[in-house]
Amino acid sequence: MSPHLLFLGALFLLLGYLVGVRKQTWLLSGFNQHRVRDKDRLARLVGGYTFLAGTVLVAIGLINPSGGEAALPIAVAGFIALLVYVNMRMVE
Repeated sequence: MSPHLLFLGALFLLLGYLVGVRKQTWLLSGFNQHRVRDKDRLARLVGGYTFLAGTVLVAIGLINPSGGEAALPIAVAGFIALLVYVNMRMVE
């Protein structure tokens, strides 16, 4: 069991819930409300991915703590891909 992965995963789960379900988009860094076309879709997309990444990190932290070395770069790459997608498709 890896406490670092569990903590990071729990933090991602909380952020995913707050952004995806509660629509608290002020938690997103660099979010300009006037430039995004569909704020609800942005919140669902970013919140859903953050929640998914948190679930994977918690699962890896419980099952295979040494797998965190591979999981974190994959999660970061997913966030970068999400950033590029949002800036290309959802920002005016």
